[in-house]
Amino acid sequence: MTPPAYVVQQEGIRTPLELSIERRPDPEADGLSRADAAWPRRLRRIVRAGLTHWGRPDLTETAELLLTELATNALRHGQGDVIGVRVYLDGARCVIEVTDGSPLRPELRQAGPTDEGGRGLFLVEAMADAWGTSPDGTRTWCSISLCKGPDDPMHPAPVPALRTYPQFSIPGDPSAPSRARAITRSALSIIGWQGDLDAATAVVSHLVENAVAHGVMPDFPGESVTVRLCLNADGQLVIDIDDPHPKFPDFEAALAGELGRGLREVRRSAEVSWFTPPDLGGKTVRAIMTPGEADL
Repeated sequence: MTPPAYVVQQEGIRTPLELSIERRPDPEADGLSRADAAWPRRLRRIVRAGLTHWGRPDLTETAELLLTELATNALRHGQGDVIGVRVYLDGARCVIEVTDGSPLRPELRQAGPTDEGGRGLFLVEAMADAWGTSPDGTRTWCSISLCKGPDDPMHPAPVPALRTYPQFSIPGDPSAPSRARAITRSALSIIGWQGDLDAATAVVSHLVENAVAHGVMPDFPGESVTVRLCLNADGQLVIDIDDPHPKFPDFEAALAGELGRGLREVRRSAEVSWFTPPDLGGKTVRAIMTPGEADL
């Protein structure tokens, strides 16, 4: 058996980080074998060490999640005996490549609300600046802008966060609530939310639906809604939804259900507020949920 190996060379930060992983599928297992299931966690440690060595620790959280999704998909669906992983800096981007030997191209699919998996590519599409496959379909790649991280706008109401999920943006169209639900369920598991998963997912969906209905301007196609999720020091879930409209003149009426059920439903299980961060050009609607207090 050829042992898996990885290399972080010392010649310069442009030298790729390269790995080879031996697949050990179990035909009797439902999902990944125990040996294969151990690799995503190892890969997160490896890419974290590599990016820190390259002086870009600000990219680690996003890169860890993207690599986890691509590698898990390759381990689950690849056809070769070896999975190849390559991470490198190329100009103004960090590129993550995973080769699995399968000519079948990965496809976005809509996972059901109770599905445990099937959301990997939705997460990749939401968090990466770009993603795609090689012409023969055996290699899947994604990239992160090197401008992300330290240059993100400062939030006017900072939350002391124990764990944060990388923010993701969704096109401001009717598909936004379902896309948000698909990503949120996996995101909440990743950050370790101890409360009601279904209720928190419903809160995000309601807030995104509200943002699309009242915050996205119909005369400006291509606008998006941004979602941020984190756990604060008290174990509460903080949900921030950004939209392009800087005003919320009927906020109290919306909370009372006079403008629809969305925010009224959210208010049953979360504290709701809104504010206009400087330099955002729009507004943020915030919901804070406490484990054990969900009523949705």
